[in-house]
Amino acid sequence: MNNTIKSMTSEELKEKLKQLKDNLCDLEDMHAFTFGKTTVHIGAEKAQNMQTEFEEECKEFNEQIAEIEIELKARGVN
Repeated sequence: MNNTIKSMTSEELKEKLKQLKDNLCDLEDMHAFTFGKTTVHIGAEKAQNMQTEFEEECKEFNEQIAEIEIELKARGVN
């Protein structure tokens, strides 16, 4: 994604950053709702797999967000 970031304008980066943050928030909300309501019904192994997948997706979003924030700081954009 780093090469893609370098080729984007500051405005495109800001929009992408907003989109990633919104997606992360949606993922967290969906996980909290789904995980809280279904853990009893799906069993421990499935619940653990869901939690692991959720953590991996959050990590990917957070890494992309950090990359964009670093690029925006390097450009002097707030």
